[in-house]
Formats: sequence, structure tokens, C-alpha cells
Amino acid sequence: MPLKNYFLYVSVFIVLSCNKNNTLATSEDDALLKDQETEEIARPIPETLLEHKSDSIRLYYHLFRNKEIWYNSINRKALLSEIENCGKDGLFSKDYEFAKLSELEKKHSELNDDESIAYDFLLTEMFEKLAHHLHGGKLNPKKIYDDWDLNPKKIALSKRLEKAIMEKQVSQLFDSLKPQHYVYSTIKKSLVLLNAFPDTDFKKIQLAKKIELNDTIDVMINIKKRLAYWNDYKPKDSIITAVYDSITYLAVKKFQNRHGLIPDGVIGNGTIKALNYSKSERREQIFANLERWKWFPDDFGSDYLIANLPEYKIYYIVNKDTISVHNIVVGKPSRKTPVLTSKLSNFVFNPTWTVPPTIIKEDLTPSASKNREYFERNRITIFNKSGEVIAPSDWNPEKAKTFRYVQTSGYNNSLGLVKFNFPNRHLVYLHDTNHRDYFSRETRALSSGCVRIEKPLDLAEMILKKEDAKKWNRTEIDSILSKKNSRIVNLNSTVNVFFLYWTNWSKSNQLYFCNDMYGYDKKLFELLRN
Repeated sequence: MPLKNYFLYVSVFIVLSCNKNNTLATSEDDALLKDQETEEIARPIPETLLEHKSDSIRLYYHLFRNKEIWYNSINRKALLSEIENCGKDGLFSKDYEFAKLSELEKKHSELNDDESIAYDFLLTEMFEKLAHHLHGGKLNPKKIYDDWDLNPKKIALSKRLEKAIMEKQVSQLFDSLKPQHYVYSTIKKSLVLLNAFPDTDFKKIQLAKKIELNDTIDVMINIKKRLAYWNDYKPKDSIITAVYDSITYLAVKKFQNRHGLIPDGVIGNGTIKALNYSKSERREQIFANLERWKWFPDDFGSDYLIANLPEYKIYYIVNKDTISVHNIVVGKPSRKTPVLTSKLSNFVFNPTWTVPPTIIKEDLTPSASKNREYFERNRITIFNKSGEVIAPSDWNPEKAKTFRYVQTSGYNNSLGLVKFNFPNRHLVYLHDTNHRDYFSRETRALSSGCVRIEKPLDLAEMILKKEDAKKWNRTEIDSILSKKNSRIVNLNSTVNVFFLYWTNWSKSNQLYFCNDMYGYDKKLFELLRN
């Protein structure tokens, strides 16, 4: 039976066409809201009880003409199920009064009018709280990180709740609020994979020196047990020896590959650090990553560059396909690369480099004060406020910040042969580098905040060819570079830029982690838990 006289706003009614999902109806005098299938009836709520509720709560009830919203048992149970299972998305059911709601649900048929209305209010309040936390996270990143530039995520829930209640689609509503990006789904899957491991606490493994293939050392016994726990090592027999044999060597390489380490089979501090994580610590790390991904944008666009800072990689995505992946070097812990969102504006081929204030203060001034040949050695020209060139011999270190310092373009320029510009308040960008050997290092948090990219000309070519395949190719780019002069090439198409941070994901039913180089995970989980 179709809805009749269904109340949308305080005094506005509409008639809905027949729909088997729309089973709510009002009586002729609109005194009751009734479910046609279950015969459950919504109690009216006195306006005085709504006076001290928030604007959003009042709006929800006005959409239902000040009647109970959760009078239907199907919708109530769906909400309770979402709260009970919110741990799958890195949240805690206790934050949404799950125990109290469960007790009230058990005796729902025995509740008097006042108790039923109070229960309905609590359900609505917990719905709103959980919905916002699933969509935008439990915490506000702007209150935690000064250097994170993420736009706040907003969502209008009233109409969506109304539709979900009418059609008994509460679970589907919650699914639509969660991050839809593929990476988020792999992090959720990693929590499922982790939960399959037995609960245990490990004693920390102590490493005196690096261990290489065929070494015999007592600590190998515990290392093998740890590798076996994580399913990387499957011994041929039950006797575990202290010999670093070939089977264990392959297991170590597999483990290293899953933890963002160079898979060389050498057991060093990085490998031991990863082995020393317990199941509970990894669970906390996954929760932190699930929270962070709720802060990230809902829509990344069709074409975008997404850098995962702790993984030291940047991905070029076109229509959800990964076109290329590049190694990157990011800011050292003392000069962190910020998390940000932006849009690629132009390329600069043969860029000069203007030394930023932080490097002037912390690097240039101390070095040049000791030896003025620093400027010639690094091909840096000094300019005063009037734009006049100043000789190194006339440079005054006490007034260092009043000068502008520009490094000549070229292959050995700090920015290399190309720079990718995008607007941001931190003055960071993507660029080539004169330290190309850094990309082979295991730990690549080495820059002053900007992101250096391996094979940047390949990436620039792909982006430009997509914009204009007839005009752009490698020959054209090489021709520009050969002229030695700086040239700006504006980008007309939209390529969004994301510098993000996640330390966990899953692939092919395997857990993957990388080093939390900025120490964000543990602190974030503590905030979530408290």
C-alpha cells in the first residue's frame, strides 16, 4: 500500500507512488505513524521534549512529524547491528552506548511511553554520532596536526535518514557513508586477516649485529618462531635450529617485502623492529589508518597523483587505473612533508631553485658562514632586496634572511630537470633531484619537506601526452631541456594532487605494513581510544 499524506516538513505532505519498500503510513487524522507490514506504531513526541535537543535532532523528528523514528524493529536492529560491528571500521561500540541500547531493545515491548521516547532519542543521537564518525572520522585532524591541509567533510543526514527509515535501508545508508576508495577496503580487509592470527604477546627480540645467510646464532630460534607466527616461515620439521638456512632466508625476504623493507635477506634493525610488533600493536596501527582514511576526500577525481608518504611511493591514477608508480623521497622527521590536497597547475622544465627560509636558516647560513665558497660550489647567486647581485665576499651572515638565494638551473640543480607545481600554503612541490642515488635507499625520509620523484620526466610526459598527444612526447621535452632555459608549461586538464599518509593495507590476502616514520600511528590510536 502506498504512503499517504506522509509528512516531510512540519506542514507539508506528499503522496508517494506504490513501492513495496514504502510500508509506512499515517492514519486519516495523522495521529499515528504506522508500519503496514509489522503493525508497529510510532508514539507522538511532545514538542516540549524536543526543545533542548540540537537543531539536527529536532530536524529529524520534524521530518517524521514529531513521532518516534525507530519504532520499527527492522530499522532498530539494523542500527544496533551497525553499532555492534563498527569495530570493523576502526571504531568502538562502547562510544555509541551499545550495552545500554541492547538492554533497552531486549525489553522494548515493556517500555512505557516515556521510556520508549527516551530510547528513541538515544537511538537517533547514536545514529547521528556513528554516521558522522564513519563518514568524517572520530577526530578532527586540524586539532591534531598544524601542517595537515584537509578540507572538513560535511554531510546532510536528515533526508538520507528519512529515506532509509521509509525503505528500511539503514545498513545501506551506513555503507554509503564510509570511504569508498579502494585503499580503505584493503585496510578493512587487513583487520579481518589480522584477527585470524592467535592472540599472543611477544618478548622483544634483541639484535647484537646483522645476521646473514648461513650464520649460526641463538636469536635465530626466536626469529624463526616469529616468522612462523606471521605465516612467512614454514619449517620442514618440528625442530627449529639456530642456523640461518635458505628456507628461513626466503621467509625473511617475504617478510621484508611485506613491511616496506629492501628484501635482501639481511636481518638488521629494520627487520627486527617490524618483527617486534605484536598482534595488538598491529591492530592499533590498522585502527589509526582507518581513522585517517575517513579524513581523506570522498572524491579524488578521475585523474590524480596520490603519494603515500611512509611508503615512499607516488601513484598516477587515471579513471581508477594505476598508470605508473614512482619512488619518492619525502621530508625528514624534523621537516615533515605535510598532508595536503591540491591540483597540479604547471610544470617547470630546467627550473632554478630559490632557497626557502628554513634551509636559509638551518643549512645555508651555517655552511656559508664557515666558507663563502659554499655559494660557488652550489652555483648559488645572491640577490639583495633591489634585485642586485651580491658577491659572496660582501655577504653578511647576520643579515642572511634579507637576501634571496637562487641556484642556477641544470642537471645538478637541487630541483633537477623538472618541477611540478600546485598551490599550497607550505610552498612544497614535486621535483626531480640531484641526489638520484637516494631512491635506492630503504629509508627515504631525507628531504626538507618537498617530495623528490624518481623518473619525473616519464611522469611529466604521461600527463602532458594525455592532455595533448599530438603536441607532447619525449622528443619535445628533450628539446626544451636542451635549450637550458627555464620554461613553464601550464596544465589545462585537471590532475588532483594528494599527499597522504597510511602505513597499512592488504594485497592478495597478505598483510602489508610500512614504517611509521613520523610516529603518527601510536599517538593517533591513543586519541581514538581515549
